[in-house]
Amino acid sequence: MMVVMSTKPREPGTNRPSSGLPGVNRPASGLPAASAGTARRTLALFALGAIVAAVVTLVVSGGFGQGTSLATEAGPAAVAAKDSSFGSAEPGECLQWTPTDDPNTDRQDLTTVACAQPHRFEVASNVDLSMFPGAEFGPTAAYPDGARFASLRDEHCVSAVEEYMSGRFDPTGKYSVGLMYPSQMGWADGERSIRCGIQQSGATSALQTMVGGVADQDQSTVWDAGTCVGIAAGVPTDPVDCSEPHAFEVVSVVDLTPQFPNGLPSVDDQDKYLEQTCTTAANDYLGDPDALRNKTLTLFWDNVDASSWFANSRRVSCSIGKEVESGGFSTIVGSASGDITIDGAAPVAPPPLADGRRLPTPLPGAAPFQNGN
Repeated sequence: MMVVMSTKPREPGTNRPSSGLPGVNRPASGLPAASAGTARRTLALFALGAIVAAVVTLVVSGGFGQGTSLATEAGPAAVAAKDSSFGSAEPGECLQWTPTDDPNTDRQDLTTVACAQPHRFEVASNVDLSMFPGAEFGPTAAYPDGARFASLRDEHCVSAVEEYMSGRFDPTGKYSVGLMYPSQMGWADGERSIRCGIQQSGATSALQTMVGGVADQDQSTVWDAGTCVGIAAGVPTDPVDCSEPHAFEVVSVVDLTPQFPNGLPSVDDQDKYLEQTCTTAANDYLGDPDALRNKTLTLFWDNVDASSWFANSRRVSCSIGKEVESGGFSTIVGSASGDITIDGAAPVAPPPLADGRRLPTPLPGAAPFQNGN
């Protein structure tokens, strides 16, 4: 039996969620936008939920003890795995299996495959616990608890993945650091190897299928335009059909590289560019420059930080949704390009602005509204 543990390394207090919820939103000219403070509270709530989900260990019975063989994936690019055990997977190899809801059969078909083929785990490092000093992992040692395996992951896997990726792993990107370790049965049979690696987890911590080695992928956490991201208790989850309840809808994906070819732009420079770009994208997507306001939705986007930029994660999503004052998101049903409901009711358009203006009329003596204010 094999146990899988995953985590998305993230500094406490940051507003960059592991699952890709846009971390910053800014007011676009004449368009509604949530306050930055409220947005950050929403993000903190979402990130906490993602971390809680990520540290849940998935225990699968009947899995990989010492001496269990891996099947060999057919095809010329497959890695030979005849008579190999779970513990024999080497760095650079990828693992695939068919997940099931039955713990007695889940992952029984685990196989080593070429990373160009669909897989759920890319091995970055092998750690032989039997080589550790002391009796903690010796032949008669008790099975470690979840907290100990979590500490092993944090102690060994984060740095192992960084080294494996030559320092170009995006800690806030779409991939996470994972750990595979023996089940109690495998441990009792003497298996002491663990595998550090890279995986892609959804908000529910279920592992997603990947294609291609991570080093060759864009690690940006983005979804295609038209994707709706689900919602549970006001917190975004995984992509769903837009006819189902969701938190927000992606209207565009923007690559910052062409606009900033000379290096990482400041957040202010990113926002100046994305305000105009995302506003144009939202208007085009909705088909009406007044649609966002009339549907009482908010336009927001993410920013790219230094770790993401260095890892070549330079794309961001422009998205629309609606936050609630208490934090979190309202529940939207339907694509914003058509008719929608927000928390079960059709949105009520606000009164038209005076004199056909899309911006509020300045108060007497006040400076005129400017782009970005």
